[in-house]
Formats: sequence, C-alpha cells, structure tokens
Amino acid sequence: MLLVEKVKHVVFSVFFKANASSTLAVTLLYVLISYLLLNLAGEQDIIILENFGYWLAVTASTVGYGDLSPTTFWGKVVVSLWVIPVGLSIFAFLIARVSFALSERAFKGRRGLRHLNTQNHTVIIGWNEQRTIRLIELLLDKHNAHHRRVVLCVAKDIENPMPNKIGFVKVESFSHQETMAKACLDTADRIIIDTPLDDVTLTTALYCQKVSPSSHKTAYFQDESIGDLLLSHCPGIEIIPSVSVELLAKSTIDPGSSQLHKQLLDSSDGMTQFSSKYNGDKVEYEPLFNKLKHEYDATLIGVRKDGGQSIELNPPLTLRVVPGDILFYIAAKRLPALLA
Repeated sequence: MLLVEKVKHVVFSVFFKANASSTLAVTLLYVLISYLLLNLAGEQDIIILENFGYWLAVTASTVGYGDLSPTTFWGKVVVSLWVIPVGLSIFAFLIARVSFALSERAFKGRRGLRHLNTQNHTVIIGWNEQRTIRLIELLLDKHNAHHRRVVLCVAKDIENPMPNKIGFVKVESFSHQETMAKACLDTADRIIIDTPLDDVTLTTALYCQKVSPSSHKTAYFQDESIGDLLLSHCPGIEIIPSVSVELLAKSTIDPGSSQLHKQLLDSSDGMTQFSSKYNGDKVEYEPLFNKLKHEYDATLIGVRKDGGQSIELNPPLTLRVVPGDILFYIAAKRLPALLA
C-alpha cells in the first residue's frame, strides 16, 4: 500500500503541474504500461484491441461490469496494484481538470476577464446601473434585437448583470487597447457610449472612432456643448443630448407629451418609432405615406435625406424620396426588408 500511495502522490504531483499535452502523455503512458503488464501476465482475452479500451475504462473508473476480468494470478496482482489505484487517480483527476476548466471559464465570463470572439454585435460602453439594464432590455426586445449579440463593456468591478443573455467585458479604462480588444470593437456593428462622465464619453468616442471607423456609434452627453465638440471632429457619430429640461417644459405646455415620448421610444409597449433605409424606387412622399399606412398600418412621420443631418418631420406630400433616404415611421413592428 505504501508503494501505491507513493505512485498516487507522484501522479498527482505531475498532473497538477502539467499542461494538457503532458497530461495526455501521462495518460497514454498509463494505458501502455497497463497493456504490457497484462500481456506479460497472460491476460489474452483482455488485451485484445476490441476489448482492451472498453475494459480499461470501466475498470479504471471502478464501474466494473464484470463481463471481463483477470483470470491469472499475476493479472489480478496487476489490476489490484496498478490498473485500479493508478487508473482511478488519473480518471478522478481528469474529471477534476475538466470541471475546473469549465468552472474557470464560467468565472472569467462572469467577471468579464475572457476575450470574446464575436462580430456584427452591439457594444455598450459604460455602466449606469438600472439605466444600463433597461437599455439592454430594449436592445434585446424582439422588435429591436436584429438577432445581434449585445456586449457590455465596463470599467467598474462588477459581475455580468445579465449572464447567459449578454457578453461581458471588464477593462482597465475605455481607451486601454489591450483590455478593450476583448470586446471586439473592430468587428462590432454598433457601439453605444454611455458613461457617467462627459469627458470620459468624449475620449471613449474618439478611441472607438479610431479602432472601429465603420461601425455606427452613438454617444450620450449631459452637456450638449461637449457633444457638439465631438461632432466637429467625428461628424459620423450620432450624438444623444440630455432632453430632460426640454421634455419637462414640453409636458408643462402640452400635457401628456412625456407619456407620448416614452411610448414612442419603448418597443415593448404598443406602437413605437422605427427608422429604415429606403431601397425602393424614387417616389413622392404622398404615395409612400399611403403605402405604409394601407399595407403595414404604419405612419410615416419624417425623412432624412441621404447624407443629411437634419430630419424633415411631416414634410410636404410632394417631397421626393429616393433610395438611401432614411424613413422614420410609427408601427407595431419593424417593416420588412423591402423598405429596410
């Protein structure tokens, strides 16, 4: 028994320090030694290739169906002192290594330490607790998701707030190249920048423009002047200013305006507002308005000309709409691909 304990101690010492290659090598060495010892013991029925792998697996794991067993004295000695004790140690350790690897992978995923491998996804940069949670819920809504994965990128020491639903990455800072690479910004389709500080949002937006120039980027600013500063350097970034004061004034003058704006923005509650690129033939606003209303029960409310910055709300019926223009409309769901 002392010999067996020493062998187990050596095996565990080697395994704990071993990588995958050396672990495989030790396992194969165990199989080879077991085969040679049983061959020397005269266990011909066991060492037949069609039997040996099956027999060794059920014996080393102590399942032991009993359909094959050693019949010679030395065969029983080999199984008792080598095959079972050493094999059980290796089998148990392999299970432990696999369990540990899966657990470590899950832990790294929850803590945002794992490098993601994704593309055409939406990245949210910044953490604002319940506001960020609500933003994710809206993006994952069936009307908005577009089957794209959402990745949350934070600098705070938190765990994934929505495991199994979103990707999660923790970074040193939002301009730290090595850790930001885990979020795969260069292959992202959309990037949303919503940090608690406007100056951090500004530098983050500039960094994202550098590493992901082709993605659609949206940045939220409390101070509209900082947003205008970013827009002067990166006109392709969509700036979202804080409209709380404007909404407060509007709701005072026109009661119910806040409820209207909320419902237009909330895709989980009835009709909501969408935008789509128009790919049809050149047409006037009036027949296009009628088509959306009669065929899709949607209301066309505005058009942004291709390459333009401003939206023409409630335009004249004679306005010419051409391919590439952006249509803004109210509907129960996003319109099909013929208009999107």
